[in-house]
This record gives sequence, structure tokens and C-alpha cells, in this order.
Amino acid sequence: MGSVGWDDDECSVIGDKGEIGFIDYEDDKSVCSYNPIEEGPVVISVPFPFVGGKPRSVFAGETSADSITIKNTTSDPVELWGVKIYASNPENTFTISLMEPPSANSDIESIRGFLESFSLEDRVLQPGEMLTIWLSCKPKEIGLHTSVVHFDVGDDRIERVVFLLAEDKISQSLASNKPYSRGTRKKQFAVDTFVVGMRPSRTTNQGFKKRLPRYDIPKDTRELVESKQIPDPIREGLTRENYSSYFKTLIIMEEIHLEEDMRAYDMERVAMRKKGFQYLTLEVPGLAERRPSLVHGDFIFAKPAFEDANDTPPYQGYIHRVEADEVYLKFNKELHLRHRDGDLYNVQFTYNRVNMRRLYQAVEAAEGLETELLFPTESSKMRQIKTTPLVPISCILNEEQMCSIEMILGCKGGPPYVIYGPPGTGKTMTLVETILQLYTTRRDARILVCASSNSAADHILEKILGEKAVEVKEYEIFRLNAASRPYEDVKDDFIRFCFFEELIFKCPPVKALMRYRIIISTYMSASLLYAEGVKRGQFSHIFLDEAGQASEPETMIPISNLCRKGTVVVLAGDPRQLGPVIYSRDAEAYGLGKSYLERLFECEFYWNGDENYVTKLVRNYRCHSEILYLPSKLFYEGELIACKDDTSSSMTWGNLLPNKKFPVLFIGVQGCDEREGSNPSWFNRIEASKVVEIIKKLTTSGNLNEEDIGVITPYRQQVLKLKKALENWDMPDIKVGSVEQFQGQERQVIIISTVRSTIKHKEFDRTHCLGFLSNPRRFNVAITRARSLLIIIGNPHIVSKDPYWNKLLWHCSDNESYLGCDRPERQDEVPAQQDSLNYFEEDPQPSEEVEGGEESFQAEWNPTPLTNEAEWSDGWK
Repeated sequence: MGSVGWDDDECSVIGDKGEIGFIDYEDDKSVCSYNPIEEGPVVISVPFPFVGGKPRSVFAGETSADSITIKNTTSDPVELWGVKIYASNPENTFTISLMEPPSANSDIESIRGFLESFSLEDRVLQPGEMLTIWLSCKPKEIGLHTSVVHFDVGDDRIERVVFLLAEDKISQSLASNKPYSRGTRKKQFAVDTFVVGMRPSRTTNQGFKKRLPRYDIPKDTRELVESKQIPDPIREGLTRENYSSYFKTLIIMEEIHLEEDMRAYDMERVAMRKKGFQYLTLEVPGLAERRPSLVHGDFIFAKPAFEDANDTPPYQGYIHRVEADEVYLKFNKELHLRHRDGDLYNVQFTYNRVNMRRLYQAVEAAEGLETELLFPTESSKMRQIKTTPLVPISCILNEEQMCSIEMILGCKGGPPYVIYGPPGTGKTMTLVETILQLYTTRRDARILVCASSNSAADHILEKILGEKAVEVKEYEIFRLNAASRPYEDVKDDFIRFCFFEELIFKCPPVKALMRYRIIISTYMSASLLYAEGVKRGQFSHIFLDEAGQASEPETMIPISNLCRKGTVVVLAGDPRQLGPVIYSRDAEAYGLGKSYLERLFECEFYWNGDENYVTKLVRNYRCHSEILYLPSKLFYEGELIACKDDTSSSMTWGNLLPNKKFPVLFIGVQGCDEREGSNPSWFNRIEASKVVEIIKKLTTSGNLNEEDIGVITPYRQQVLKLKKALENWDMPDIKVGSVEQFQGQERQVIIISTVRSTIKHKEFDRTHCLGFLSNPRRFNVAITRARSLLIIIGNPHIVSKDPYWNKLLWHCSDNESYLGCDRPERQDEVPAQQDSLNYFEEDPQPSEEVEGGEESFQAEWNPTPLTNEAEWSDGWK
């Protein structure tokens, strides 16, 4: 395509086209003349101006054009030496012309007579003359399209930078209908006095033998925390002597933060509706996503909106039922009688303190534990475990699994034994085999198994019951559930192992509990055993699965209340995967974000791999060897051994992969990250559309089911947008969630949408640690969920700012497995501490230095903080 001349006179020659990399339209300083403030003697308009602060949206496959006016405002002629498209990204997608581009309905002569080019040659602008030219864009793919146009006027060069967002029907269907605005803090009314509501009736008269103390927050500690001062126990650091006060102070920090978070959900001028004669119902947006988290037995305060805040006391309303986005409430009869549908109320939510009180009680009780349990390095003697040969129940155990089981069977109390299990190495299988060995060979064994979530606990139950070589008697195994767990949440096959009355789960009396040989619970629900009166020493063995995901006080709930000197405690987990979800930045930074498992690895017996204390599983049965290569190298000293035979999987998606032998694909997309309404969570419609496109290609062959595909993304709003798009395409069974929701799970195919496409908000993101790209542990979990195919969709110019994601990007590129937009300039080593390159790095812990090397196991494994799991991401439990 050549140049278009202005006239028949001799004209100058424009040089070759330049190159343009990634330009961040919200941040890049080179775009200073994009929207000029000062006008010069020649005024040049801005083509395709932004709409609402964002690039204009156009459809991929269609031509879009906009006029550019060039006006000489002086009284002298001005030389316009030329207009040139200096560069475009993607290349050759923008052109310029003297004529308005023809429309689709134009006649054939207009179409044939249209001329376009990448440059226009010189002419003279007379005084007051205005020249109009046209800039056109022909996007073939969705994503951000950028162009730089140079205008050489006299001795000056004027630059215009152009942005267009090419979309398709899917991305446009996800567009926001409401611009983002920061939510305003609701006015609070006093609740010192209130009209008491109607509490849900108990289904049994059974009362707990050990009631939880209130553990009210001391006024002086609250004042210190709220004024951002460091209480003395925190300043001193953790010791054997201050164990209880240290962790109580951290829990107070967390509780105060959660109280503050709950206020963000308060509602003003909302309606409640009558439901039968008993209830008023309130719709709570976000309830289905546990924002806020409300359960049966919680209560709210409501006050008619027309009443003065100080005139009358508010009404307390107890939650009797939770359904989707609606709660069923019972207030004092007075409010039910006076209520009329259409009445408006101001509503305040309250924070349920029960779980926090359980944590206070647990760390208080931990003061009575043996020193070797809490601080193994302070023990006066080294442990030497005597083992006997193992006859496995399952015939598929490997050498490391056999070793760990023999060691656990040989334990006689003492420090915890750790099964260090990197992703896919069979931690759960090892635990289940150990439990079944104890069940079949030791009649006096009493086993408590705790997991970090209900789904994880159910999975252990399923594996125990599924072992055909051992028939576990129904009356000897029990699944303990919290009363707040919905009855319908439990599979029909498991409900017979639970105890409930009127469809509400209960803890059976202590005499019944004593009969069970295996009890399975979550960490929190294990407190019910203590409350019911189960004594220390009842359990010979306590197994804690996914122990790296639980805070130390949470881990102490089963340990401190139920252990005595001879109890064998076993922790299974991986300190290099996700840690506990902590909402308070300060509490996380000062130690609440460090799991008990991780703290044990600060003891030499554990970190040096002494088999009397720890066994490391190294054989991975989940991932294709190429998927496993990078996490093994970065996090596990290259020790992981790929044992998965996956030679046939590429037949299913071979046409999708540039390199059929390399099942990790990076698809570069320059999208646009957005927010809507008062929701602070981010989404990226372009990436969402690309995810759907990939899924459609994967499922077309018919060899892959929806259940075989998982989509991981860090932001709650992107989760919702993706779910909506997949439902519109009748694919509702594809799981979409955060990394936290996928830990412990796997899928044949994993697609990751990274979302962020601008660095403007890097300081804000660093402060709040938003997005999973700020955390190497989250990176580790995300890329090890796939068995056979891993696809990453994101902006390579953004993800390359992080050293771990940068390595993944170039690992794909080196293996010819990169598609999409232009890649950034290669940096093999991204500095972890330079602020300019620190978009996805977390702040270092106090008095610690973060090392960026592959084999480092320093402060980077204590990332700060996980605030986004509360508000911005999906890290709820």
C-alpha cells in the first residue's frame, strides 16, 4: 500500500514505519499529547476520543473510521510536511485517507475509488485553513488496538496516540450498565439498646457441657489496635511464655478488621417483604457469594428509614433461613404487625463472633500443651522412630508414601509428624492409607481427621469408604458438621454418617462420640467435640489435612483441646502452596498469616528433611511432565518426578496448540480492566470472551466434558462475568473460581484469566495485594491444577512484571507455545525489589528481605496480605 499524494507537485518522502510496544493508556507518560491541554498554532483534533475514560468500543471484523481536523490558526501559511502512521499494534490495522471511507452500503464506484495508505505527503495550510483527513481501523481480533500518528508541522512533530477496543458479541454482552463509583459509607444508627427479636428455637434441649467464654475485646487493646499502635505481645515476638497473649492479640486485630468489613454491607432504604405469617424477607445482594456471610442464627438490626436515628431503638431480627440472595427474619411481633410491604428500612449487619471465640479458647488452652508440640527445637531429646515393615492395603503406594506411613505408625506422641506433599503427590492417599492401617491393625486406635473445608473433609470420607479392601463399619465412622452447614450440601451417600435433627446438623452426646473410631471434621467444627465434653487423650491420632491453609490458632482447635502427651499429631500439607486467608493486613504481617505447618519448617528437624519428623513426597501423579517442569524448578529444587502417562491427550486439542508436544499455552490479550457500580472488583470482558472461545474449541470435538475444564481467575467480578457468559452458551457445569477454590482440586484442562491490563493502579494493588499475581504461592497452586493442558490468557506486558509469571511467559515462548498480541521485550530476570517492576510483588515482612531467586525459601513465602480474599477475590472458605 503506497502513499497518497496531496497534489501533483513534487513532495517529500516519508521514512519507514516504526515499531510500537505496549502503551498503557491510563499510565504511560509518552502519551502526554494524547489529549493536549495547550493548543499551538496548528490545532489537531484527537481521533476516536475516549468514552467515559475508556477507549471507544468497536466490533472486530468491521471497519471503524473517525475524522482528524488539522487547522492553521495563524495568519501565515504553514508547511504540513506529512502525516504518517508511525506504528500500529497489531501491525497494519490503521490506515489514513483523504476521503471518508465508504460504508457497507456505498455503491461500487465509491468503493473502487477509495484510496487509503499509511502516510500522506506534504502540502501548505493557508491561514485559517482546516484540512480533514480520516483514520480507519480494521480489527481482525478482539483486544486493544493502538496506533501512533505523527504530524510534521513546520519544525515540529505533533503526536496523536489512538486506542480502540475491538470486541465481539460475547464481550459486549458483559459490558457494564452502570459506571463505577466508590461506595459511600452508610450512616450508622446506635444499637446500644434495641427491641429483641425472636431467636430460632432449638431442636433439642441438649446444652454443651463446656460453654465458650465471651472473650470480649479489652478496651485498651482495642484502642491500641485502632490507633495503629503495636501491642506489647506482638512487639516481643512469639515465645513459649507469651504464646496465648501473642495469638490472642493477633486474633483481636483480625476481629476488629472483620467488624469494620461488615459495616461495608450495611444497607439504606431497602424494602422487606412479608413471607407468610411468620417472616419478613430481605434481599441481600452478594449473599450467594458470601458477601456478607450470613448463616442461620445470625441477626441484623433494622430501623424504619423515616425515623430519626436517635428517636426510637432499632429492631433485632434473627435469621431463620438463608436462601440464595434472601434471608428469612423474625423480629419482635410489634414490627411484624406494623410492617407493610413497601416500607423502607436502614439495615446494619452484625459480625458473628463464635469462630473468633473458638480461636481465643484454643490458643488459651495451648498453654497446657507439651513444649515439644509447640516448639520442637526446645525439646531436650531428638526423636528416633522405630518402624516395622508395612503391608499396604492399597497396592499403589510409592517409596516415599510407604516411608511416611511406617514412620507415623511408629510414632509415640512427641513433635508433630509432617507429610510434606507438593501438588499432586498423593497427600490424601497417604493419609487415608495411614488411617486404614490404624483402623485395621489397632483396635484401640481413635482417630480424628480435620480438613480446612467441608468439601475437603467430605473427600477424605469418600476415599476411606471407597477403599474396597477394608470395610469400615458404619457405626464406627462419623462425619461431624457445623449447625450452619446446609443439609442439602451433603451428598446422599454421606448423610447416614452424620447426626442431625429436623435437617439441622448437631453434635451427638459425648457417650455416642466415644464409640466412634474415626471422626472427620473441619478445624472449626472440631471445637464441638471440646464443647460436648470430649477429654484430652480420647484420640490416639489427630490428622490435620491441608494444614498449610489453616492459621495456627485454627490448627490449635483440635490440638490444644484434645491432645495429651501420647497423642500422635500428623500434619499434611505444603508450605509453598496457599496459606491461611487473613483479612487484617497487620495481623497477617505480624504472624497470623503463617500456618503452624510453615512455622514448624523453621525448625531444623523439618527443613533439613529429618525422616523422624518429615517425609517429602516427590512423585507427581497429576500433571503432564511439561506442566510440572516450571513449578518443580522454581519451588521444589527440581525434585518432583512426573509419573503421569499422558501421551494421548494432545489428540483432543492438538489443533489448538502451536507445539503439540508442549501442553502449556500462553495467549496474549491486551484487554481492558473495568469495574462497575459500587463494586470494587475488577473484570476484563475481552479475556472473558477469549476464555469462552477456547472452551468452545475444546468441547467441539466431543472428547472433553464440561466437568473436565476449570477456569481460575483472581477477581470475584470476573468469576461472575465468566459464569454469565458460560450460562448464555449453555455450559453451566464448568467450574469457575479463585485459586483458593481450586486448591486440592484438579481438572483435565485449566484456563487462567489474569484480568489486569493496566499498571495505573499498581500502588493501590500493592497496598491491598490484589490479584493472585501478587503471590508466588498462588502462582504455584494455579499452574499445578491442570492434568493435561494449561492455558493462560492475559496481558504479557503486565504479567511479565512479576518474576514468576515472567518465567512462565518465556518458558511458553521458548517452546513455541505463545499466541496473541506482541510480547514485551524479554527480561530473563525481573528484579523483585525495584519499584518500577514491582507491580505484582508483595511488600516484604518487617525486618526481612525478599529474595527473588528460584531456590529461595525466605520471606517471599510469607506474602502480605490476602486482603483481596475478603473483598476483591474469591478466597472465602
